[in-house]
Amino acid sequence: MSSQDQTDSRRVAVLVAMEGIEQVELTGPWKALEEAGWEPVLVAPETGEVQAFEHLEPADTFPVDTTVADASMDDFAGLVLPGGVANPDALRLDEAAVRLVRDAVTGGRPVAAICHAIWMLVEADVLRDRRVTSWPSLQTDVRNAGGTWVDEEVVRDGRLVTSRKPDDLPAFNAALLDLLST
Repeated sequence: MSSQDQTDSRRVAVLVAMEGIEQVELTGPWKALEEAGWEPVLVAPETGEVQAFEHLEPADTFPVDTTVADASMDDFAGLVLPGGVANPDALRLDEAAVRLVRDAVTGGRPVAAICHAIWMLVEADVLRDRRVTSWPSLQTDVRNAGGTWVDEEVVRDGRLVTSRKPDDLPAFNAALLDLLST
């Protein structure tokens, strides 16, 4: 069953914390989604704007479209989790955000996570018996969560796509779009 059969929405949730998002890991997939005819929706814990970063330096801000509390995976065809160290580390403390991730994975929605965003999948306890990749420093977290960590540019395991770092964005974006179309 394609994601279009599950929901008539072309909307894709892009879940972030209020700050600490690696900007290119937000804007790269966002642009790829828009160019392919999808509607990315910025979901965050609060209304207002989120602060993106270029590594450790503040970069641009982006307006929040909806809060995590008001979001439901019933309204989205898929979920994208951008990285940045501080972003998922803060977001995994938000029970509603963790629940949204868990709902996406257990509900069979396409989910794509890059770099440190794998922490959200660890926190949602959805990595057991899955093969994934991430920033290398998180491989122990993945293993402790029951997953198999590999050092590859992009890994697809069922309805889940993961990548390691910003350099992997072309492959990540292509895998995300392929996943959404199946």
